[in-house]
Amino acid sequence: MEISQIIPHIEVLIFASEKPLSSLDIVELINNTFGFLEERVTLDQVESALEGIREKYDSEFYPFEVKQSGGGWQFLTKPSFHATIAQLNGDKFLKRLSNAALETLAIIAYKQPITKGEIEAIRGVNSDYSIQKLLEKELVLISGRNENMPGKPLVYATSKNFMDYFGINSAADLPKIKEVLADQIVEGTMINPEDFTDQNVADTVAEEHEILPGEEGDISAVAVNEDGELIIEEIEEEEDNDTTPEDESPDQKPE
Repeated sequence: MEISQIIPHIEVLIFASEKPLSSLDIVELINNTFGFLEERVTLDQVESALEGIREKYDSEFYPFEVKQSGGGWQFLTKPSFHATIAQLNGDKFLKRLSNAALETLAIIAYKQPITKGEIEAIRGVNSDYSIQKLLEKELVLISGRNENMPGKPLVYATSKNFMDYFGINSAADLPKIKEVLADQIVEGTMINPEDFTDQNVADTVAEEHEILPGEEGDISAVAVNEDGELIIEEIEEEEDNDTTPEDESPDQKPE
């Protein structure tokens, strides 16, 4: 079959489905529809058709789009129309997860499969209530037991509803930890040893006061007193004295 013939069938399948449809699901459903044909639809044909459908609904003309979310393809309204739709389903859109539930969900998402004990070791508090709420909302599920730990505790993982809730297609689409923390990283300031020497500061102050080397009032040291005031010590001129005192000769020693 030509791809142009496949596209309408793919669109109605995605539109009518109550759950996200994967590419393989679509291949099977279309082939079941046209089972009498010798030429069966291939996965490559379906994926090419899906790409064309996705580009079609990306146009500003349509208020919805075809997107991979929750493990398959769905028709979803575009974010710019959220406020309009919220008027119809206000209660549904106003529901939010508590901070405790979000913390627990984030730990499960990044560490799955994980036991309740491991979750509590990371959070530092009991997580029974948060896990129960996440199970009720079907954002997480029990994926089995850890056979290597004492008591073989239950292990938890995210569900397809979790991916659908956050608009991602798989756990691999979650942002990397380093990307999340990138905005919080502060680069250090390079400091040179000379930045802390009196001479460096003295030279700077001398330039500000237009004092040239060798001039009277040349700066010898700079310090800060207890009040935070800058103290500038100037070099005092020494008097030339090549003669010895009259009452004392060079060879005489003081008694």
